[in-house]
Amino acid sequence: MSPIAPPPATDAPIQRYYPIGTPGTPWTTKEDEEWKASVQWHRSYQEEVVQKIEALKEIDVFQQNFVVEEYGCIHISDTKKEYPLYAIRSSGEWTETEADTKWNMVVTGGVHGYETSGVQGALLFVKQLVESSEYQTKYLSKFRICVAPCVTPWAYEHVQRWNADLFDPNRSFKDDASVQTKESAALMSYLKILTSNWYVQIDLHETTNTDLTEFMPAKHAKAGLPYNGEVIPDGFYLVGDDESSGRKKSEQLAFCQAIIESVKKVTHIAEPDSNGNIIDELAVSEGIILVPVEQLGLCCSATKAPYTATTEVYPDSPRGISADACNQAQVAAITGAMDHILSLT
Repeated sequence: MSPIAPPPATDAPIQRYYPIGTPGTPWTTKEDEEWKASVQWHRSYQEEVVQKIEALKEIDVFQQNFVVEEYGCIHISDTKKEYPLYAIRSSGEWTETEADTKWNMVVTGGVHGYETSGVQGALLFVKQLVESSEYQTKYLSKFRICVAPCVTPWAYEHVQRWNADLFDPNRSFKDDASVQTKESAALMSYLKILTSNWYVQIDLHETTNTDLTEFMPAKHAKAGLPYNGEVIPDGFYLVGDDESSGRKKSEQLAFCQAIIESVKKVTHIAEPDSNGNIIDELAVSEGIILVPVEQLGLCCSATKAPYTATTEVYPDSPRGISADACNQAQVAAITGAMDHILSLT
């Protein structure tokens, strides 16, 4: 999670590890265009996301409790394609009163478009919410819920980490507009208008083997840096907030531990490496690392909610985990977070 830092000075030439660019030289517009030309379309945002949202709108309980809003549109200049951005939110006013007893919660998915269960898990959460009387009784009277299931639809269709402008949206959720992507700017603006009093944010992600074979090599090649590989954690892990946005670290840790306990019912939890780390960060508890999310510009810091976490499902585990189980693990993370908040009252 730490920003890429230049390696120690050395006279040894950087060996080629990525097909685009000159090793050791940052990319220019020429390499950016070469990369964009190499990217292929794989799946339909309209069919896999928008049509599922339309189907949810036909369910009576959904109509009684939720609305769908288009909060922006991403225009892709070279293909002239447009991607409307959708949020599903609790209906009614979001203006808090002294008598208000509901917590405002946002769930985001598809910030990295290639991380499929982030998108499908967010949609599955809404589907189960409107189909389960238990969930309705437990959660709808206590939470105002907003779900943005696919923050970066171009990347979802092309199964990429970057957006169409070769930026990582999950480093752009900062107040500084100069570092925001189109996707982060649209979502942050929408969430800020909806309410300034967010209590919980869960951002749904995956760590995949293609991080090792494609996305991290591309990231380092673009920056002109060497790439020596990394260890992909085998199992689910969680990224919590080291800054804790005004909450004590013990409270943030307890929140994350509750999520881990919920997810353990669905899939296994990643173990730390021989140094006690997960993705080069110290594991402070089972399957949990804490990082300065606001400083890094992670999506889970977008609302500055006091309780926040980024999930990381591992769909490529050699132990075997189905796509459905990956989606269910994301749902378990969300409900585990909600159950913990309910336990605080």
